[in-house]
Amino acid sequence: MKRTSRTPRLTASVAACVALGTAGMLAGATTAAADSTPSATASAADLAAARKAATAPATVDTLSRFFARDGAVARSAAAPRAEGTTVPVYSLSPAFVAGKAGASVAQLEFLATQAVSSDGQKASVWAARQGSDWQVVNIATGDDEFRYAQLGASKLAGGTVFREPQIDAWYVSKGAKVLPLDEDAVRAVGTKGTTLAAYRDRVRAAYADKLPGSAYAKKGVAGGYDHSAQAAAPAPATAPKTATATSERDSGVLTASSVAVGAGAVLAASLCGVTAVRLRRRA
Repeated sequence: MKRTSRTPRLTASVAACVALGTAGMLAGATTAAADSTPSATASAADLAAARKAATAPATVDTLSRFFARDGAVARSAAAPRAEGTTVPVYSLSPAFVAGKAGASVAQLEFLATQAVSSDGQKASVWAARQGSDWQVVNIATGDDEFRYAQLGASKLAGGTVFREPQIDAWYVSKGAKVLPLDEDAVRAVGTKGTTLAAYRDRVRAAYADKLPGSAYAKKGVAGGYDHSAQAAAPAPATAPKTATATSERDSGVLTASSVAVGAGAVLAASLCGVTAVRLRRRA
C-alpha cells in the first residue's frame, strides 16, 4: 500500500544535481571495501533546527489540513503535535551501488519528526538543509522512520538503519553485518541477513545499470516522479506548491534526484540521494 505523501515540485536544477552525483560515483567505481557507517551524520544542532521547522506554525497548519484530507478529523480539531525525537533517515547510497572506493552503504536523506493528530493519525515530517537553514520538504503518512529506528537499535545496537527505496526494504548495518528489519528486506537477504560485501554484490547486480546517466535513466523512467499529478489540498501561502509522488517500488530504479523547495532551490549535493518516492506502509 502506498503512503500518502506531499512532496515539493522538482525543478530543472535537479538535472545538475544528478549529473554531479553521477560523475562522482561512476568515475571512482571499483570493488574496494565498503563502509557500513553512513557517509554523513546529523549534529544535535541539526536535529534541533529540523524539529523547530517541523513544529513551526506554518507546518502545524499544513499538518492540520493533511490530517483532515479524508474527512477523518476536522481541520480545526486536528491539533497536530510532535512526538518522540527527531531522527536522521538514511537511504542506500548510489556510490555504494556503483562500487566507489570506501563508499558507505547509506547516505543521509533527511531528518524526520513524528506528528500525531488528535484522532491518533501519524505522519512523518521531513526536513532538509536549505543553505544555512533546515526546512520542511515533505509530509508522509505513517511512522516507518521511527519504528525501524527503534527496531534497528534493538537488533544491532549502534548500527545504521537505512532504506533500500527500490523495494521499500529496511535494514540495519554494522561492521560486516546487514540485518533485515521488514518483510521486504527478509525476501532480499533472508531472515538471518547477509554480509556487507554480499549485500553490495546484490544491489550492484540489481541497480548498477540503472544509475543516473545510464541508458535506463536516459529513457526518462528513473525519476519516479509524476509531474502531471497535482496535490488535492492547496498549499498555504508560506509553503511550496506540491505534487503527488508515484511509486517505483518494482522498477529497480536508483534515483539521485533531490527534492527542490521554492523557486529553483535544491538540496545540498550531500543529499542528492533524496528520492521523490514515498510508499505507504502500515504496521
